[in-house]
Amino acid sequence: MQIMSILWDNGRGMTTHEIIDAYPEPRPAYSTIATFMKILTHKKYVTSYKRDGGGKTYVFSPLVTRAEYTRQAMKEVKKSFFGGSLHSLISFFVKEENISDEELEEILSLIDKGTEKRDNSRTADL
Repeated sequence: MQIMSILWDNGRGMTTHEIIDAYPEPRPAYSTIATFMKILTHKKYVTSYKRDGGGKTYVFSPLVTRAEYTRQAMKEVKKSFFGGSLHSLISFFVKEENISDEELEEILSLIDKGTEKRDNSRTADL
């Protein structure tokens, strides 16, 4: 996520060296960032092109928004750590986090709105 945040915050394409320079000390190794960039490119989260002159230097730019990236990352977390169960994922956070009364009210309100939306959608289909 930190690599993607660096790209989003920068607002323009960046080389691997520029991404590394944006990290606080101690900075990650070039090979580490290069590997992550290959993975992010393969997953279609970033695009890459050769810098002017067609040398070996690639410039990377995000293809997805923060919201889209977060949604995809959470789907992967749900699948990998909770067997695809939304119930297990939510239960984990309820048990592990200290949720304030205000946060709990907001969560319950979101659930109610989601339930209403689903019910209205089902009624419209009839």
